[in-house]
Amino acid sequence: MRIIDLHPGYDQIIQHIAEMLVDSFNEHSPDAWPTMESALEEVGESFGEDRISRVAVDDSGTVMGWAGAIKTYDGNVWELHPLVVSANARGHSIGRTLVEDIENQVFERGGLTLWVGCDDEDGLTSVGGLDLYPNPLEHLSKIRNLAAHPFEFYQKLGFVIVGIMPDANGPGKPDIYLAKRISGREGRERERLRNRRNKRNKRKKLKSYLAGDFQLNCQSRTMAEPAN
Repeated sequence: MRIIDLHPGYDQIIQHIAEMLVDSFNEHSPDAWPTMESALEEVGESFGEDRISRVAVDDSGTVMGWAGAIKTYDGNVWELHPLVVSANARGHSIGRTLVEDIENQVFERGGLTLWVGCDDEDGLTSVGGLDLYPNPLEHLSKIRNLAAHPFEFYQKLGFVIVGIMPDANGPGKPDIYLAKRISGREGRERERLRNRRNKRNKRKKLKSYLAGDFQLNCQSRTMAEPAN
């Protein structure tokens, strides 16, 4: 698989991407791109000056996924939009790879933060289907994933929840905001190594604790046993 810039002249690829948008969002966000016309318009907008548009293709040129980003706040912050993976390619880390590629693209452009909005239009989380006012942040602090909502996918990639817009898509249909600091490939590798070290240290501490607890139990049992 390779990830390349999407250009206006890639007619066949653009057609495949538009079909993916319509098919992939039809179930949970049917109003996002309900027609091929709206999907093709979305792809066309991704060629703007302040946009990033990247497509994942396999060795035969088949489209596996598409991701884009929109420049905001004078380039300090970029919005990840959209992200879509072909139904046939899901479960193979295509989405993760596309997000990491967008991070690299944003990093190279001097971006500091990447954010994404995750709509909940059909009650996939504990904040969906509710009147979140007057305390939306209280509801957000207790958010639970009820049915494979993608916000946890982004959390696994280092994003954190930073806010929520109640009723963004209609009553009881909020948009959940997540963001992360951009560090590029080297920064992500350092983060992975740090996480690995932390996990090793936790395992060592657990082993040490268990060993000490075992010795303490043995000593206590020895002291408690009556002498013959």
